[in-house]
Amino acid sequence: MQQKDKLLKYLSFGGFALIIILLAIATVLEKTHGSEFVATHIYGTFPTIGLWVVATLSSLLYLLHRKTYRKTVTFSLHLSFFFILTGALITHLYGEQGKIHLKQGEKPIREFKLSDEQTAELPFVVSLKEFQLKYYEGTFAPMDYVSTIIIEDEDRHEGTVSMNNIHTYRGYRFYQSGYGRNGEEVILAISHDPWGIGVTYAGYLCLLLTLIAFFFQRESEFRKLLKHPALRKGGLLLLLIIGNSYTLSAATHTPRTLPKEIAEEFGNLYIYYNDRICPLQTLANDFTTKLYGKSDYKGLSAEQVLTGWFFFYDDWKHEPMIKIKSSEVQQALNLSNKFAALKDFTDVTGYKLEDLLRYAKAPVRKKANEANEKFNLVSMLCTGTLLKIYPVNNTTTRETVWYSLTDRLPENLSYEQSAFIRGSMNLIAEKVAMKEYKEITSLLEKIRQYQLKEAKECMPGENRFLAEKLYNRTHCIRPLAMASLTLGIICFLLFCLRVPICQNKRFLGVINLLLIAMSLYLTIQIALRWYISNHIPLSNGFETMLFMAWCSAILTLLLQQRFKMSLPFGWLLCGFTLLVGGIGESSPQITQLMPVLQSPFLSIHVMVIMVAYTLLAFTMLNGMTALILHYSRKESAEEVEYLYIISRLLLYPAVFLLAIGIFIGAVWANVSWGRYWGWDPKEVWALITMLVYAAALHTQSLKFFRQPMFFHKFCVVAFLTVLITYFGVNFLLGGMHSYANM
Repeated sequence: MQQKDKLLKYLSFGGFALIIILLAIATVLEKTHGSEFVATHIYGTFPTIGLWVVATLSSLLYLLHRKTYRKTVTFSLHLSFFFILTGALITHLYGEQGKIHLKQGEKPIREFKLSDEQTAELPFVVSLKEFQLKYYEGTFAPMDYVSTIIIEDEDRHEGTVSMNNIHTYRGYRFYQSGYGRNGEEVILAISHDPWGIGVTYAGYLCLLLTLIAFFFQRESEFRKLLKHPALRKGGLLLLLIIGNSYTLSAATHTPRTLPKEIAEEFGNLYIYYNDRICPLQTLANDFTTKLYGKSDYKGLSAEQVLTGWFFFYDDWKHEPMIKIKSSEVQQALNLSNKFAALKDFTDVTGYKLEDLLRYAKAPVRKKANEANEKFNLVSMLCTGTLLKIYPVNNTTTRETVWYSLTDRLPENLSYEQSAFIRGSMNLIAEKVAMKEYKEITSLLEKIRQYQLKEAKECMPGENRFLAEKLYNRTHCIRPLAMASLTLGIICFLLFCLRVPICQNKRFLGVINLLLIAMSLYLTIQIALRWYISNHIPLSNGFETMLFMAWCSAILTLLLQQRFKMSLPFGWLLCGFTLLVGGIGESSPQITQLMPVLQSPFLSIHVMVIMVAYTLLAFTMLNGMTALILHYSRKESAEEVEYLYIISRLLLYPAVFLLAIGIFIGAVWANVSWGRYWGWDPKEVWALITMLVYAAALHTQSLKFFRQPMFFHKFCVVAFLTVLITYFGVNFLLGGMHSYANM
């Protein structure tokens, strides 16, 4: 019996260990050989499928052999994964996925092309009645792609296919996949998999119910840990994190610009920017941050910088405020530090970056392109092409198009309107030269009234406009990150040295009040972005880091009842995530949401995953603190044990939330693209992360996880999978999830 038990255990855990290694190798090969190569030679091969089958069946037999079925919830939890993997196998063996091209006005089509380039026949014929590309009101940012199709079977049937809106007929599901330039041709994805998806979804439902039920089991390992005596004795948790420093320009000369209050009047104008209508203040913030790395320069506001470049170009072209990070680009521009003036980009021979842009190797060429973008951004502003502040309403098409003073205007535009667009900003420039600030304010108000009149149907509400201005004024993520990290490091040192002040209620109360203030600030920032963008702000790297910082602050406040020393850790994790979120040359722009990202499943998926990552970060920092205590003090066993219990407690909800997040993401992918798993690198590494951490939950089978120091070391090393999933995939491996890059 023992031999059989060992054999099944080795086959189960050894099989999944091999799967983890295989998946990790496959993601690297995908980067070098392409997704088609790994799909053909790894994921879809008989050995890989066989390995999954052996690992899954041996795990099921191992559970039966150990009579785990007596624990209904635990057995059902593992059984749900069996259903999920069985459904995936059925889909692989019997499911059909392909695409069909439809053209408006052409005859109905019966055949469609499968993913392996072969063709298959539908039991009916399909034709395209109409295709619509819908835009966000008043912009040219796509909001949805809608195809109306006609299915002719025994009778005539009409259906609508759009992003995140499937049309199903006789077991065949149609998804919006693409469209031609003129909109007369569309590409629809087709999936026919009635049995595989049903079994998989049954597994998802079983998983969700059993994960919830697990925490209500009286004799579960989680409940036992909650009653552990070590939790009554307290402990210590922290991590040393070193923040970044920021280099300021040494220049002392300040170029000419408008008075601050006059420059702010420009920020009150509307502008068509980044495929949406927003305050010109937003463009000023992005412009200044893109060039300099901060939203202010030498005490000048972003609006002063923007108007300074526009009205006092001769002064500003000599100003060294364009931040250049690359040493190769610095050398090409003959710079002595990281900051270039606009005049540094050219000399008597021409544009200095020309050779790097043409002949340099890819990494250097990319850095040269970043510098070139900054040069072009300044050029676009100074010529006026960036300032699309003049809406023109076409009464025939009922479309509003925004123009700059240099754009070619519609031929049927009235002389008065054309003259206003061409001349109003030039008139303001004259008033700027004569310092007639009251006249400038009056002219800006006329432009704003023109905007409201001409584009009244598509303007954002006044409250949304004011909310965005408030967000721009209060957005200070990087200083907040540095302050949070500094406070966390100070608290870490105080607690490590056991300074008496750490037990002082007033001291702890002040730190808690600051954390509450941080939580409120982050809540307001998230709420403002949500209100301004009109969608949950979880669509890019910055927003997910902002949400993770919020989770860190909230969880720290909640955990203090059981784990009072989590306070310093919360500051460190909050500061680190904010610092990571703020990394980059430009501030994170608020954009219209891509059609595929409008599904509510996406928001739930990202939120659940971010909470899981936050909890896993807690266990990693717990582990690092335990290592520091173990190797710095002889009598630390009690504190190490305490941290071990805390980490094990946090690991259960972390792994469960990660599993739920992954499968919610799979449902979203199935609704959006017609398949719930595509072996994208980010999907794969999320799965690897779940499998790695899930191993630590099996302390009855893998007894080395009962050893506190081994467990802590595991949590530190295992967190590398989280870092690869979030950062390594985004910046190194690529894939479909590149939209989430920062």
